[in-house]
Amino acid sequence: MSMHVTVPPEEAADRLAIRELVEAYAHCADRRDANGQMALFTPDTHFVVFMNAKDPVPTQELHSREALAPVFADLNQYEATMHFVGQSTILSLTGDRATGEAYTLAHHLTSDAGKRRMMIAALRYNDSFVKSDGSWLFAERLLCVDWIEERAL
Repeated sequence: MSMHVTVPPEEAADRLAIRELVEAYAHCADRRDANGQMALFTPDTHFVVFMNAKDPVPTQELHSREALAPVFADLNQYEATMHFVGQSTILSLTGDRATGEAYTLAHHLTSDAGKRRMMIAALRYNDSFVKSDGSWLFAERLLCVDWIEERAL
């Protein structure tokens, strides 16, 4: 981690835009806006899911923006979701490229025969970003599930 005594205005704007990109991902997920969520990625994006963050073998690996549609549509199985984005750290930022890590607690509510259940997943995203036509997008997103808790409500 670096300490920023002074940050040029352009870098500050880029850092804010990247944070807003990370937050837009959660916002779109919770509103079931799959098209909006997909628009946050480059056309040739790389999206990798590790359902067990300690396992080096991915559970799922996708290689295009269009391939994300069924992943985001899968959220429709839940009655509601709430993604709380925690710290979002920019690890590197040079020109139109950046890397970062974001922590999220993802809450997923289901209801079956009047019984409600909550699944909470602790997620870490390792991201690569690219600035294209003045906007920051995800070029690569590695989703790592650190733990999951399920409980009756």
